[in-house]
Amino acid sequence: MPATRRAVTSLAAMATAAASATLLAAAVPAAGADTPGYTVQTLHFAVTIGPKGATEQCDIIGDLYTPAGASPQHRVPAVLTTNGFGGSKDDQAGLGAALAQRGYEVLSYSGLGFGGSGCKITLDDPTYDGRAASQLVSYLGGAPGIAFTDAAHTSPAPPLDVVVHDPVDHDGVARRYDPRVGMIGGSYGGEIQFAAADVDPRVDTIVPLITWNDLSYSLAPNNADQSHGVTSPVPGAVKLVWGLAFSAEGIVDGVQGTPGDPSRMAPCPNFADFVCPALATGGTTGYFQPDAVAALRHASVMHYLHRIRIPVLLMQGENDTLFNLNEAIATYQALRAQGTPVKMIWQSWGHSDSTPAPGEIDLSNPDPATQYETARVLAWFDHYLAGGHVGTGPNFSYFRDWVDYQGIATPAYANARAYPVGVPQSFRFSGSGDLVTAKAAVQPGSQSFVTPPAGAPSSIDPADVLGGYSAQFDNGLGDLPGTYAAWTSAPLARNLDVVGEPRVTVQLQAPTLAATSAAGPGGDLVLFVKLEDVAPDGTATMVHGLEAPIRVADVRTPTRITLPAVVHRFAPGHQVRLVIAGGSENYRGGLVPTPVTIDSGAAQRLVLPVTG
Repeated sequence: MPATRRAVTSLAAMATAAASATLLAAAVPAAGADTPGYTVQTLHFAVTIGPKGATEQCDIIGDLYTPAGASPQHRVPAVLTTNGFGGSKDDQAGLGAALAQRGYEVLSYSGLGFGGSGCKITLDDPTYDGRAASQLVSYLGGAPGIAFTDAAHTSPAPPLDVVVHDPVDHDGVARRYDPRVGMIGGSYGGEIQFAAADVDPRVDTIVPLITWNDLSYSLAPNNADQSHGVTSPVPGAVKLVWGLAFSAEGIVDGVQGTPGDPSRMAPCPNFADFVCPALATGGTTGYFQPDAVAALRHASVMHYLHRIRIPVLLMQGENDTLFNLNEAIATYQALRAQGTPVKMIWQSWGHSDSTPAPGEIDLSNPDPATQYETARVLAWFDHYLAGGHVGTGPNFSYFRDWVDYQGIATPAYANARAYPVGVPQSFRFSGSGDLVTAKAAVQPGSQSFVTPPAGAPSSIDPADVLGGYSAQFDNGLGDLPGTYAAWTSAPLARNLDVVGEPRVTVQLQAPTLAATSAAGPGGDLVLFVKLEDVAPDGTATMVHGLEAPIRVADVRTPTRITLPAVVHRFAPGHQVRLVIAGGSENYRGGLVPTPVTIDSGAAQRLVLPVTG
């Protein structure tokens, strides 16, 4: 299997099987083979998608799990879930079985463009994927004419009459087909929950895992001078490896589905029409055009977040170079600011490392009594859907990989009343390469380098989509001489625990930039900022493989950079290193080689959020 295909297949399996299907697989003790406690039926759903007045018809395939004893006289709450990118309804069998055994009606379906469902991949856009999910909500509420037993939609399935109804939706409107329903899913199956809640006030609660806030940031981030959340008015740098992996996976799914829906392959194979030109232009120039940015943001919760008013449990991965912690932070803070009930968990695993720590989620022996995340999700659903008088846990929790424990991972999770946590600690740029904590210790000096031409990489960092971020560099740096500047602290005398978003303020000098930036974003300065942990033997590790691309159109004022958030302990004897590089193999860099100089000074600083 090619590397990109293998990487995305692993991603899909993690985002659905690990993040969703097994989260609840031990909700109750497994029933015997003769008494499973539920029934399963595969159904096809006829949905209409697109803007108001559109008539594009799609077939969605899904599995309906009905708990034993559910009936019109004994109604139960429902859960709707779908797959991660490249996955299908089959990835969610564990979730369906477990929740059905616990007394929930579950509909697990393959999203548009995946796993036997028709139509194209529309990136969880509310107008398409959201509308499709809304019609599945109607089916759960008892609406006729949606479910069929065949893909041709000639044999209607009976309306569903076993789900609890709510008297009014979250707009206060009484609706005939209003089920008590929540949603859960990971990655692509996480954002669909926001899209559904955007268009349908009948959805009661959502549990999005490892998903995005602004897809234009996810695929082409600019971590400099962000206007709100992770969003910047200046386009970022395109993620090359992740983009290639996803486009390849989407096309493969489209080819497999062509016999049932040939229209999926034109004009952009299995993707919304804007995606192919956006990828072609982005791969050439290194940034997305305004129309592509607008389309990506339309498919992002940041665009419609003011309409999300139901309880949200956000779960995001500390090891994730695709949808980093900053995306969850942006969503969390915006929801809190508008009064939406929200809690946030930072787990050990994500797209870059899909193996949970012991006691978070155990695929071989799932048990909410011994698994922290499983218990949190169960409590959330029992509280908001089943009406149980159970607590839903701390407002903010984060996993610390330096904590030793046995059994359940609870001791490794620190809890807080809210994010952010910690106290800012400043490190200033000094001399020719020192990070110092005292303003008086700053010495004069500067560093200069030249960015590589044509967006070429200047580092030997591992490809982020393959999760190889843990590799160490023999020379202590992953960047070629003359293409970066770096500042390193003295060896630490005690533990330095960093939890949150590191921030950098830097005055860049690029005398040739004025002549090139007049041509637009293609002439702007593009750099890559990263935090490294230097061991006593001199080897350096980029913390969680995370780096912050920046595109700077105007260097006349200081540039303010928000690095991806981390949870990381710098141990005694280790050193903190900040690197500003001219290129990265994981991104398309600037097109024009640009000389850059950075002076030392008290105003040039790295600020770390430090706990303990």
